[in-house]
Amino acid sequence: MSGLTSEAPARRGRVRTLIEPAPYFRAFRSLVLLLTRERALAFEMAKRELSAEHTGKALGGFWGWFQPLFLLAVYAFIYGIVFKAKIGGTYELPRNFTVYLLSGLIPWFAFQFAMGRSTSVIVGNANLVKQVVFNLDVLPIASAFAACFSLVLGLLFLGGLTVFEYGTLPLTYLALPVILVSQFLAMAGVAFVLSAIGTFIRDVRDLVQLSAVVLIFLMPIVYLPNQIPSAFNPLLWLNPFTYMVYCYQDALYFGRFAHPYSWVAFPLWSAFIFTAGYRLFRRVRPFFADVL
Repeated sequence: MSGLTSEAPARRGRVRTLIEPAPYFRAFRSLVLLLTRERALAFEMAKRELSAEHTGKALGGFWGWFQPLFLLAVYAFIYGIVFKAKIGGTYELPRNFTVYLLSGLIPWFAFQFAMGRSTSVIVGNANLVKQVVFNLDVLPIASAFAACFSLVLGLLFLGGLTVFEYGTLPLTYLALPVILVSQFLAMAGVAFVLSAIGTFIRDVRDLVQLSAVVLIFLMPIVYLPNQIPSAFNPLLWLNPFTYMVYCYQDALYFGRFAHPYSWVAFPLWSAFIFTAGYRLFRRVRPFFADVL
């Protein structure tokens, strides 16, 4: 009986530690200082990560920008021309389906890239793990920076397409910096989580690849908002990536803040996963060398 009573305060203490805000604020401050101090190294690691993928290929870095643009063009062709999804010209749906589709696909592809890379970023840099002088916190951040390349490339592609189709960009493009910062924080936070888990459980990479395919159908990307059955609404709202997609659609497609709650939920979620992921990574970091 005494054992049970002693366990209850211990459980309450663990829960209090998880929900106490002070450690999250300290972790966030540490991460901001890390980004300020190690940003040059993080950029170099991101460039190395991007170039290493195409090392030895005849066309080299050409594939780095051609592959994401080609993939976006294929999606636009299939859904915009083959399926002939005709929308646009109304207040509710102001632009065509291609712009609608790409405004959700572009951020999701970047996030998918960051998740896939981060699962093996520690294992793939085992030689650095055993170097005391190297700051391992930089590796997940570098994966997030690398994902930003395809994100910015895709946004430039969509911006050019929008100007070609409609002659101008909506003023809500000015809100993109807010979303871009939020997405970087979210990608870095998820990268911290997946890199930590992936070091001990190598199957995580395969699970991430499968979930990336499934999750695309749990977000309003390949279908219109009015096509969502009401029974699936809870799944839609429980998916945190939905708020990211809505923010991008507001800025890139609707040209207005059609989902104002997402502009609150997405930055808050990003800041939380950024700090919570870092706290997890920092806690298990001392054990990386034991499994590599």
